[in-house]
Amino acid sequence: MEIAIFAIATVAALAGGVGVIASAQPVRSALSLLLVLGSLAVMYLLLGAEFIAVLQVIVYAGAIVVLFLFVIMLLRARRGEVAREKLPRQRTAAVVLGGVFAAGLLYAMWPARGAVPRPLPEAFGTAQSVGGTLFSAYLLPFEVASVVLLAGIIAAVVLGRARPVT
Repeated sequence: MEIAIFAIATVAALAGGVGVIASAQPVRSALSLLLVLGSLAVMYLLLGAEFIAVLQVIVYAGAIVVLFLFVIMLLRARRGEVAREKLPRQRTAAVVLGGVFAAGLLYAMWPARGAVPRPLPEAFGTAQSVGGTLFSAYLLPFEVASVVLLAGIIAAVVLGRARPVT
């Protein structure tokens, strides 16, 4: 049963990824991204990482995609409004960089000689394990990130209240 769910989630993620890059309409691209992120959440559930799956849905599928949709609608981006300038040798560079990326992924996935996969710890991906690691080993980076986010929020409020010069 898990293999069937994984296969369905994989096909959905790949179809959504193709939809993101192939769609000429920005709203359809954002909705295709939502499909990709939902499929990844299902894969996290299959790995037993419930906490990470919930974060995937709340943060990425919820907040980020909604933010993209707001920006798209705020800018009133419609089909055909985006100028499609082709840079010289752009397609060749994209194919070469895509090939390098694919080769790096294949190298990273290829098992080392004699390597035996280790099972994951029992509490992998749970709220307690993520929280314990976050607030013990990564406490300083977590606090720095919170200060940077607070500065960004303050800057957004200040910029939002600023009156344009006319």
